[in-house]
Amino acid sequence: MEDKAKKLEQDYLKHLRYLKGYSDKTIDSYRRDIDRFFSFLDEDGFNFDQVDRSTVRAFLENEVYRGIDPRSNKRRMCALRGFYEYLLEGGFVDKNPFKGAVSPKPGIKYPRSLYVEEVSKLLDENAKRTDYLAPRDQAILELLYASGMRASELVGLRYSQIDYNSRIIRVHGKGKKERIVPFGKRAGSAMREYASKLRPELLANNPEPKKPDNFFLNSRGKALTVRGLEYVLTQSEAKIGSYLKIHPHELRHSFATHLLENGADLRLIQELLGHESIDTTQVYTHVSDKLIKKQYDQYFPRNGKKGKK
Repeated sequence: MEDKAKKLEQDYLKHLRYLKGYSDKTIDSYRRDIDRFFSFLDEDGFNFDQVDRSTVRAFLENEVYRGIDPRSNKRRMCALRGFYEYLLEGGFVDKNPFKGAVSPKPGIKYPRSLYVEEVSKLLDENAKRTDYLAPRDQAILELLYASGMRASELVGLRYSQIDYNSRIIRVHGKGKKERIVPFGKRAGSAMREYASKLRPELLANNPEPKKPDNFFLNSRGKALTVRGLEYVLTQSEAKIGSYLKIHPHELRHSFATHLLENGADLRLIQELLGHESIDTTQVYTHVSDKLIKKQYDQYFPRNGKKGKK
């Protein structure tokens, strides 16, 4: 947890104790709830002031996967809604993403993972684009899927972290911890093409004397942001007529799920994703089990489905 976030949390808990008169037991529960949310943000490389409704939804779904009961989730929503209202009133955030959000019901779906065929079609169709930003977008898509990097890690990527000869990236993850992540030949080829042809042109669009060292840039030659990355994926789909509504997180999910389904060890996947705890990686075993069950139901001949007469 970043120092600023920890200080704001402490101030909020003091506010509850001395101005609101909350009991020690309630304050301790709220502390655990806020700490849990901050741990979730750290895992994905987000700051407390970058939270939006999609982040809240992902957090709540993750809590259901972990087996947190509805009553506890409802309390967490209350704690976090109050905390972000406190931040909003203090001018530390510009909105309360928990306002109006409700705790999900049990039985919610697991993180969406694309089928291998869906990812292949997405990459192949996008590679056919001929517009100005096509090389950058192809490099982004290829690398997201080939590496399983977080959105924040990808937009923060620098030239110095990339080793094309060994096809590895030294990723600076949560807590500034470094891990080694390999990438495939297709991703490497797309990255080289973007870096040699389009990136210099994008840098030239930036009038500022000090140019960013970020590998991926927006059309104005500035460092791409997480929100900008999400926009890139949306626009890429629009240009190729895809309706998957992909998010950087889903390509990360797909990367991990496809590795597991092809026999990769869970500990390896944990290392590649940068998870501190194997418990966080464990969700992918459930995702894989669900896909297996779905395909069994679809293809097993004596599964109650009526055949053609």
